[in-house]
Parts: sequence; structure tokens; C-alpha cells
Amino acid sequence: MPPQRAHAPGTAPLAAALCALLVAAAPAAAQPNQEWFVPGQGGGQGGQRPAQQQGQQQQRPPQQGQRPPQQPGGAAARRDVPPLPPGQPPPNPVIGVVDVPEIQRDSAAFNQVREEIERRRQRLNEDLQREQNNWREQQQQLANQRAGMPPEQLRQRERDLQDRITESQRIFRERSRAIEQVAQGALVEIEQALGSIIRQVAASRSVNMVLPRPLVIFNDPPFDLTAEVSQQFNRALRSVSIPPEAASGEVAATPSPRPAGSGGGAQQGPATPAPSGQPAQPRR
Repeated sequence: MPPQRAHAPGTAPLAAALCALLVAAAPAAAQPNQEWFVPGQGGGQGGQRPAQQQGQQQQRPPQQGQRPPQQPGGAAARRDVPPLPPGQPPPNPVIGVVDVPEIQRDSAAFNQVREEIERRRQRLNEDLQREQNNWREQQQQLANQRAGMPPEQLRQRERDLQDRITESQRIFRERSRAIEQVAQGALVEIEQALGSIIRQVAASRSVNMVLPRPLVIFNDPPFDLTAEVSQQFNRALRSVSIPPEAASGEVAATPSPRPAGSGGGAQQGPATPAPSGQPAQPRR
């Protein structure tokens, strides 16, 4: 095996990748588990190893450079396809560069949507935390009253609490889904408006190809259209109309626990949704 050469700084990954390709493309006889004849070693075995090597060479699979027998036929079939008629050549490229994340950071409409969606998500998390605390309080009350409560009444209270938890979880899922739908709709409106502004600025500069800045390694400042696009975008779209949160999405207040002496068969009706910011009252 030939000695390894020291790689120059910065070329080790490239050399390792090339070595991996070379090892994958090497014929089967070049693998390290093959036996090779070395002159001057083992006088009694020296005459046998060439024969073994010759037998191994006869069993070697064809090298990668050899074409399979079906490839010439396939190439001939491809040559039979008639050429296409000459088409219209594309125009000479005039390239512009745009940084969309920077435009979003400077956009009043984008920041308005981001702040509103974050506010709604924060409110959703606070309501969920408050509702979970109510569940734990009711479970603790049931545990404290378990000894002095009839079995049927206890089971009814447990069913009521489980129904309350299931309904609250459904409402929270609907609120979360509604928030994501509002965010998606607002972002689609921003994206469409931004695309229109980019096309307008590009047309004013006779640019026929716009590339995102993160994909460009280097460009001269005259190619960059970000500042002009951001300025025109803020003029065209200052805000986005966001629908208000539906009042029906609010989670109703947790129903008050029943007195220990109340009848077990009385079942409490569903809670009535309350306006935003006010606790809901259970319907008895």
C-alpha cells in the first residue's frame, strides 16, 4: 500500500471526498482482502500466488468503464428521435438582487401582523394555563370530598369534570387553528403585494431576473434592489386587515362545584360563552 501524503491546509475534506469516490469506483481486485504476489517472499508459495491471482482475475466483474450490452441499443434509439425545431432564444440576463428578510424587518405591515399574532398566541397560552389551574382545583376538591359523597354523586361530578376538560380542549384547538389561519392569510396578502412591488421595481430598472440575496455570494451595489423595493413596499402596504377574534372561541369559566348535599342526578347545563375579557357564567 503506498504511503499516504500529507494534505495541504483546507484540502483535507476535498481529498477525503475524492478518496471515497475512488474507493467506490475501484474494481473488486483492488480491495484489501485480496491476495497479491510479492516477489522474493515465500519461495514455496511464490509459484502458487500468480495462479491464484490469475484465477481471481478471471472471476473479476467487469470494470465500471465497460458499458453494459444494452446501452448501445438505447443510445441508438435516442438518436432516432427527430430534433426539435429551433425555438426563441432567451434574452440576455439583467440580474437584480433582493433581500426578502430585510424587507420584512422594515415592513410596517409585516411587523403589524407579527405583533398581533404574537399577542393572540400569548393570550391563548394564558387562558390555557388558567383553565388548567381550574381543572386541578376541581380535581383536588373532588379528592377532598370523596369520603363524604355518595358514590353516584361522585361519579356524576367526575363525568362533569371530564366533559368540561374535553370541551375546553376542543375550544383551545379551534382557537389555535383560527390564529394560524389568520396568520397564513395575512402573510399571503403580504407576499402577493411584495411580489408585485418587486416586479414593478425590476421593470423600472430593465431587470429580467431577480435573485434572493442569501443565494448570491458577491454582487456589486448597483445590482441590489432591496432598499428601493422596501421603500416602495412600505408606501403601497402600510397595514393588513386582520379579522378580530371570534367571541365564540373564548373558553367559558369553570362551573362552580356543587354542594355536597345536592342530588346526584342533577346535571349542569353547558356554560354560556362570555364577551372577550369577561368571565363566562354557567347556565343552570
